Amino acid sequence: MHLALVLPILLLTSASAIAKSAPCEQGVVWEDSDGNGQRDSGEQPLPGIKVSDGVQVVLTRADGTYRLPFVDGRTVFVIKPAGHDLPQRVDGLPDFWVNTRLTPGPALKFGGMPVGAETCRDFGLRPAKPSPNRQKRLDVVVLADPQTKSLRDVDYYQRDIIDSLKRDTAIDMGHSFGGFYFDGLAGDLGLSLGDIVDDDLSLYPAVTSATASLRVPWLHVPGNHDLDFDAASDEESLLTFRHHFGPDTYAWEEAEATFLMLDDVIYRPGNKPAYVGGLREDQFTFLQAYLPSVRKDRLLVLGVHIPLFETAADGGPETFRAADRARLFALLQGFPHVLVLSGHDHVQRHWYHGSEDGWHGVGELHEYNVGAASGAYWSGVKDAAGIPDTTMADGTPNGYARLQVRAGGEYALSWHPARDPGHTTIGLHLPKVLRRGAYPAWGVFANVYMGDGRTQVEYRIDGGPWKPMRRVLQPDPALQVENTRDDLATELRGFDRSPEAKPSQHLWRAPLDTQLAVGEHRVEVRAQDRWLGEKTASASYRLEEAEE
Repeated sequence: MHLALVLPILLLTSASAIAKSAPCEQGVVWEDSDGNGQRDSGEQPLPGIKVSDGVQVVLTRADGTYRLPFVDGRTVFVIKPAGHDLPQRVDGLPDFWVNTRLTPGPALKFGGMPVGAETCRDFGLRPAKPSPNRQKRLDVVVLADPQTKSLRDVDYYQRDIIDSLKRDTAIDMGHSFGGFYFDGLAGDLGLSLGDIVDDDLSLYPAVTSATASLRVPWLHVPGNHDLDFDAASDEESLLTFRHHFGPDTYAWEEAEATFLMLDDVIYRPGNKPAYVGGLREDQFTFLQAYLPSVRKDRLLVLGVHIPLFETAADGGPETFRAADRARLFALLQGFPHVLVLSGHDHVQRHWYHGSEDGWHGVGELHEYNVGAASGAYWSGVKDAAGIPDTTMADGTPNGYARLQVRAGGEYALSWHPARDPGHTTIGLHLPKVLRRGAYPAWGVFANVYMGDGRTQVEYRIDGGPWKPMRRVLQPDPALQVENTRDDLATELRGFDRSPEAKPSQHLWRAPLDTQLAVGEHRVEVRAQDRWLGEKTASASYRLEEAEE
């Protein structure tokens, strides 16, 4: 080729490359009426839609355009408004964000955030379609700590949690093939509250594939096991997470509720512990910009990983920075309907923040510390299906939660043990046999998985009068039995043994009557669930005569 022709071609190629990599500071949001991902003739712009880069929040103008000053490495996202849906990304997650990385970031073991082909984008929102299971309420599936450390664990997650959700919501077609699961039947929205994996971030695609098979819009926040631990700072510790899941701090709006998903893990490389619960300054800037626009006549749900209440023993280091909690509570105190959902602890409990915690809003602030999908880190003896028992240290079986929200801020919560078609709410433990006439030193224990100090729990024997049970702060004896079996075993009973039982926040006890006739006696327990009403469980014990 002649040199005079080569030079213009090189110049054009260089100019094209520069144009593609030039910072972009604007885009448009439109109504994608036919859902094809392209703005066709006649499809209208959407004004007044919130778009953010995790710090600033702007509104689209009358022509649907928005403008955000370019900051390299930020994630630009649209805040989904009520009445609209989002298309799916190739991996099945909702398509509402773009990472604006132009210059290479740090070289990280799991890839970090690579340089992207886009630095801003347009967003097409689809008119919301009626949900197959939405009846004047929003049905949300809530997972905490799937915490997979291997592809084997991902298989457990698929078969134990995801397949349970499909079976629980399948439609019975009335023939021998049984029920069928259709897209979206598991819920209207899904939340994962961190620790998606257990330090191996290469497992993100496999976990996402399992979760996305539900075909439910799914939102994620990071946990302390979702960090790039080879990052030099907190700022760089979520680059791989953001590459796969988008922003770490963002909002999502439905007609019944607003969801505020917040990274609350502060990475502190070189320190012990290497992280603490808290919020960054840029997150507070986002909250200050966004919260004034949030409606107060519907529920505001905060999804975080590390609980906002202190979990350290007396005298231990703070687990959530008190100053950050105070600033967050000050921003939230004008909202009359707030619910906090957290994970991290691999136990289950309810916490009610009051003035002693720095909460000065309307009433108490309810925080539900959700039990783990992985239970006790996929530990314990495997069953016939090859899935570990993985009961949590407080005796709660692993599983998932449901949040149902109605207009006006009303909500209901429930816990669903994995692969349990009966959705057991109370676990009972009692002796199988006692000596008739023995001193009544042995009792029945009721682990009310969603219970707290305000739950009324009663029992009766052989249909007699109902009597109150006493709440006790001690380990669940059913798990202690499993601990003993592990201790006495001369060979490993599983890959990892069950966790050491620790005091449960939702355990009740009552003495068993030994003065009854010889034979079987039926024990019934009932608990008044705050949202589901009366829940029951039953078991039996036997009295026998014994000679000295």
